[in-house]
Amino acid sequence: MSETNPAAAEPVAPHRYTAAMAADIEARWQDVWDADGTYEAPNPTGELAGDPELVAKPKKFIMDMFPYPSGSGLHVGHPLGYIATDVFARHQRMTGHNVLHTLGFDAFGLPAEQYAVQTGTHPRASTEANMENMKVQLRRLGLGHDKRRSFATIDPDYYKWTQWIFVQIFNSWYDRDADRARPIGTLVAQFESGERATPDGRPWSELSATERAEVLGGYRLAYASDAPVNWAPGLGTVLANEEVTSDGRSERGNFPVFKAKLRQWNMRITAYADRLLSDLDALDWPEAIKLQQRNWIGRSEGARVDFPVTDAAGNTAAITVFTTRQDTLFGATYMVLAPEHELVGSLVPAAWPEGTHEIWTGGHATPADAVDAYRKQAAAKSDVERQAEAKDKTGVFTGAYATNPVSGEPVPVFISDYVLMGYGTGAIMAVPAHDGRDFAFARAFELPIRSVIEPTDGRDADPSTWEDVFSSNDGTLINSARTDVTLDGLVVGEAKTRITEWLAASGIGEGTVNFRLRDWLFSRQRYWGEPFPIVYDEDGVAHALPESMLPLELPEVDDYTPRTFDPDDADTQPETPLSRNADWVNVELDLGLGEGVKRYRRETNTMPNWAGSCWYELRYLDPHNSEKLVDPAVEQYWMGPREGQPHGGVDLYVGGAEHAVLHLLYARFWSKVLFDLGHISSVEPFHKLYNQGMIQAYVYRDSRGIAVPATEVEERDGGYWYGGERVSRVLGKMGKSLKNAVTPDEIFVEYGADTLRLYEMAMGPLDVSRPWDTRAVVGQYRLLQRLWRNVVDETTGEVTVVDTEPDEATLRALHKAIDGVGQDMTALRFNTAIAKVTELNNHLTKSDGPLARAVAEPLVLLIAPLAPHIAEELWRRLGHPDSVVHQDFPVADPAYVVDETVTCVVQVKGKVKARLEVSPAISDAELEALALADAGVVAALGGAGIRKVIVRAPKLVNIVPA
Repeated sequence: MSETNPAAAEPVAPHRYTAAMAADIEARWQDVWDADGTYEAPNPTGELAGDPELVAKPKKFIMDMFPYPSGSGLHVGHPLGYIATDVFARHQRMTGHNVLHTLGFDAFGLPAEQYAVQTGTHPRASTEANMENMKVQLRRLGLGHDKRRSFATIDPDYYKWTQWIFVQIFNSWYDRDADRARPIGTLVAQFESGERATPDGRPWSELSATERAEVLGGYRLAYASDAPVNWAPGLGTVLANEEVTSDGRSERGNFPVFKAKLRQWNMRITAYADRLLSDLDALDWPEAIKLQQRNWIGRSEGARVDFPVTDAAGNTAAITVFTTRQDTLFGATYMVLAPEHELVGSLVPAAWPEGTHEIWTGGHATPADAVDAYRKQAAAKSDVERQAEAKDKTGVFTGAYATNPVSGEPVPVFISDYVLMGYGTGAIMAVPAHDGRDFAFARAFELPIRSVIEPTDGRDADPSTWEDVFSSNDGTLINSARTDVTLDGLVVGEAKTRITEWLAASGIGEGTVNFRLRDWLFSRQRYWGEPFPIVYDEDGVAHALPESMLPLELPEVDDYTPRTFDPDDADTQPETPLSRNADWVNVELDLGLGEGVKRYRRETNTMPNWAGSCWYELRYLDPHNSEKLVDPAVEQYWMGPREGQPHGGVDLYVGGAEHAVLHLLYARFWSKVLFDLGHISSVEPFHKLYNQGMIQAYVYRDSRGIAVPATEVEERDGGYWYGGERVSRVLGKMGKSLKNAVTPDEIFVEYGADTLRLYEMAMGPLDVSRPWDTRAVVGQYRLLQRLWRNVVDETTGEVTVVDTEPDEATLRALHKAIDGVGQDMTALRFNTAIAKVTELNNHLTKSDGPLARAVAEPLVLLIAPLAPHIAEELWRRLGHPDSVVHQDFPVADPAYVVDETVTCVVQVKGKVKARLEVSPAISDAELEALALADAGVVAALGGAGIRKVIVRAPKLVNIVPA
């Protein structure tokens, strides 16, 4: 809604703090800070080594989540976290810390590429222009960043090391015995020596190069495979599971996502599932974020069971299932495979077995027709749609029967879309009596239902009479016996143990742990991303480029457009922009393998935009190192394990909760690999995580639901009007598309950057979303004007403070503020810190006479982390040549923090009868005696006896008459 600056109509004294003065002060001090390197944090060694005294101080590494350089620049919602970390960093500098705080740009990714496609502008050109614009806006906020350490992920000097890390991951495997990653050469040595057998038992020396590559690919932490992927034809790229929304569409662009089988690069993050879970416990993260990661990893204990099956060619195979209810194995009456399961094709016979139930065939003449039609139907559904509790279960019989390994009974094998390849083995044993989805499927397809847990809710023991499933985790097993094992009479826990032992002894299964987490799909069919440092020889074997050939720079191309398709056309294949650049793709190289120059083909996919943000905290530490990922001494200093931080990591990491899984899980994985390989000392990248809330804004929509410009809406007649039409108003996100964005530039012009900083920090608790109200900004502007007046004469511009002793009331107000603000700063409670500064400033404004220097200087130091420009100016005017940035934060005198007296309320029958001014240290007995002697209390009692006296020294006495 249209606003005016309330301050604009007021008369302006020559030296009054105005927006114009604020702009001048802020620009001057930003120049000084840059020229003097005020925010440069020294490393203990190397190019950025500095003052040994500062290095010797306790360190604080404070980080914001990477900004993406948007073309529309910042709105006032974007800097919330940046201002908060800046305030915290400033306070930490003033409390004796060597503070590393800097900011770079996460600049690869889809938005820049889409903009390039639309405009013909190279993604680098538009991205760099956006970065320059954002740097200007961020600088205007007065953020205290060490600019020597800034970079963008698109810098070749940066993505050289992203590629190098990929090579380390590619050249590693997870050694289960050592429970860590090790170089792939140690695995090769095991195969060569015979310590580890090859899959087919042949000696390693007898395997061809291609065969060896296939064997190692089954172990490498980065590997290419043909696997089901999330294919978004409308984007022309595949997506990781984490990039698909809950309704089965792409997070970016909201396009339909389908399952397709393609050869893609993956990261074996599942090898770290247990460590990713257990290491969460020592992190100082919000419990909600930890819970999301735990749920995403999804650890479950159960058993692997093999069901024998004969395929269409007469060969014996096994369908392996993972189940957490192995105790119900005797109740398995059919099996279901995911439509994509690799065994489906080999199981389907030429004709339906004799006696096949008509409902099982889906109306098709042959099993092949039924399976083919159903697979196409399933491919058009998202995983979320397939998992939904649909009323009608669908599926078809494959024509094959497996054998229940405990009962020996034949069980029909179906395919159905409610079983997914993304969890377990893509196959389930169906126990319809005790699983809701299996029960519904069995009813739909008239399959047998056998109860193996005795009902305890009064229902009949015959499942044919049941209307719903009976599921119990603490029931007694029935109908579960054979000659060599019986579960009858056991409770669930005992039955699980008994049957698991039997499965292992019989060689048809074993106890195991399963995870919901899938390996990370790492390929993208885009142009604007890091090229893979991978080439393929003439046999199709993948080779990593040697470090001397890094970085492999992204080539210039005429057409950045990936081939996109009808968003609903699932039957399509990716085509990458790089694949069209034949001169770049086909190369002759000497990889240093002793084979000389050979012809190779480059990988034409690029890395996902998450790659660059998986390790950027490390580059901040040692940003110009061309020889190593990071100097070990520098990494140990800033991020190494220490007391209270057993896994090491960044001291404070602030960003949105929307990255709970994607970025945070990926970054944790990369840190663990680098730790295992000895490159870093920190097992975890981020020790403390804090999620800031969101600044919201009102969205106004017309009768068509179209957003209208918020600044042109009028409030009248109890409603909101735009262009003569009444419009609706709802609180939502702030953004250009919603026509409600307020830019920082607007606030800078009206009030200055310090006012914007104060307002955003004062709006409410940092971790809570709150609505923007331009009209309320003036409140913090006036706080700064009053602060200025308390130190500077608005008419003459002279400093008015005097070298006199302040009165006791002022000292108490000052030291209470120092104590409270210091605690609030440490705990990121900036809104209450501002409230305490405001309370002190108001007290001083009401005082008679000029301010004492002993009060004015601590007041300026208190406001310095929040409003650094005005604080710097006032500090200089108070006669100090050194920057306020590195001054000591005031320390409260305990004698003035405690009230000299407090008011004690005395109640008789719950009604206040007296108020006593007493010492805060008064004892319960002394307070009771004073209360009972008070004339008002004596009169209220009227000679009545006393049944009870409740004393809560020093503030309350409650007297209960007899």
